[in-house]
Amino acid sequence: AAARLAAEQEVENLSGLSPNPEKDIFVVRENRTTCLMAEFAAKFIVPYDVWASNYVALITEQADIPLSRGAEMKGKCGTNESELELSWLDQAYTLKLSFVKVRLREPGRGRGGSAGSSPALSRQEGHNTSRGPEASWRLSRIQFTYDTSERTYFKDAVSPGKHTASSHRLSALVTPAGRSYECQAQQTISLVSSDHQKSVQLLLSEVRLQPFDIPADFVFSEEHKCPVDQREQLEETLPLILGLILGLVIVITLGIYHIHHKLTPSQVQIPRDRSQYKHMG
Repeated sequence: AAARLAAEQEVENLSGLSPNPEKDIFVVRENRTTCLMAEFAAKFIVPYDVWASNYVALITEQADIPLSRGAEMKGKCGTNESELELSWLDQAYTLKLSFVKVRLREPGRGRGGSAGSSPALSRQEGHNTSRGPEASWRLSRIQFTYDTSERTYFKDAVSPGKHTASSHRLSALVTPAGRSYECQAQQTISLVSSDHQKSVQLLLSEVRLQPFDIPADFVFSEEHKCPVDQREQLEETLPLILGLILGLVIVITLGIYHIHHKLTPSQVQIPRDRSQYKHMG
């Protein structure tokens, strides 16, 4: 097989521990050891059709569907593939996240089976998931199933029923192997729905995620920050750095001025004409 998925693991929804009511925490454990951890806030923006007031034309409404704190979950951990599945409101909504780990080139030796797993995937994805021989992981697929007959978020939908919105050739959250992904900024991922190819938007924020190589129980590895967070961090520290440089320039300028000021009077007292030495003698 291209990659081996372990059997369904022990799972825990720890969202109640989050101080942010919109942020969820999910843990998958294998052999009493954490193998997948996910923390994030998620919301879906789903367009759907309703009848206009004249019952002749169709108009498009929008449902904003947050991920419920009480979501049921399933999880699978594997060497090169992992999966997290969440469902809420009596299975009206289901979110499935799939992760893969790939290498730029296969090592000469490795633990049984991993060196030969999914060589085609390594060739396809290696060029944009790692710059060296080390592995990297990414979010490879998102599948969101929703039911427009559910009345909490959908009102009078035309032809109510279940639809599936999926990603297309997704390569998101790319992270070096052995590290966790972190992104506080909001990210938007577009999905294509089976409902007349409508575009469903997934909004993710406050993300901390690691589907492979967790070093200890309930402990994330060193974080790999997303480009937006890195840029915001730079924007926060840049004024401080510039201020320090400016302060240093001012101190150096004042120091040079002070030294010049001390030397200048002594130079004025030096006789300019040798004849003055005779009078002094």
